[in-house]
Amino acid sequence: IASFALKHEGQNPTASFKDRGMTVGVSHAVSVGAKIVACASTGNTSASLASYAAAARLASLVLIPEGKISSGKLSQTIAHGARVVQVEGDFDVALTLLRQLTEQYPVYLVNSVNPFRLEGQKTTIFEMLDQLDWIVPDVIALPGGNLGNTSAFGKALIELKDAGLIDRVPRLVTVQAAGAAPFAGYFARGYQHWEPVQAETVATAIKIGNPASVARARRAIEFTNGIVTAVTDDEILDAKAVIDQAGIGCEPASAATLAGVRKLVAAGELGPDTRAVGVLTGHVLKD
Repeated sequence: IASFALKHEGQNPTASFKDRGMTVGVSHAVSVGAKIVACASTGNTSASLASYAAAARLASLVLIPEGKISSGKLSQTIAHGARVVQVEGDFDVALTLLRQLTEQYPVYLVNSVNPFRLEGQKTTIFEMLDQLDWIVPDVIALPGGNLGNTSAFGKALIELKDAGLIDRVPRLVTVQAAGAAPFAGYFARGYQHWEPVQAETVATAIKIGNPASVARARRAIEFTNGIVTAVTDDEILDAKAVIDQAGIGCEPASAATLAGVRKLVAAGELGPDTRAVGVLTGHVLKD
């Protein structure tokens, strides 16, 4: 391809993209008088929630899949003072339990089902284009787990186009791990027969088998004429090695971005004149 740039969201305060949405979500929680904020998490969300809740002097509760969260992310969460509860099951079980909890008790939910979270995550796109002097790339590639970023990026691009700040829309390329790729399968079937999966991948940040933002992510892909693809764990780790050895570094889930672009170039789906930007969602020390 003609060019490939990386936007490193691991440089945010708690070292992942989650801070963009979390500062908005926790600010809204404060504005409505919430006393307890909570999330289900594979790691990055919990660290971000714990940090921003501590800054806002709110109690924080985190539900995590037992034994399936990186020690780096868990240590951040504990350090910032969150109450951590391990659940028997995966992320999807944790989120289901949390939604039941927040329906019955005055606990404010800050997963990406919360629309204020996605409003904050749109700023990745605003900042990216500003850094590119508003020269719109052909492709923006990102990892796909719970699909909040895909949804938020699509919403940002719709609003930028409507406001006349961009004259064309880049294609979103959402990349899932092959062991956790229900959205890629849905895309390949022409959006027929949504099927959750039992997720299994080394990329723990996107190890989600039943994403919460499927409908919104589908709209984002359709609006941008985007692509959803899946890559193996080996392809993810090979891409991570390239990013790490460039002196940038990222957690495994982030490297799905490069792995996905590589796959689409090899398949001829992205041509030699393509200008692409890949989003790295977490710092190398996260996982």
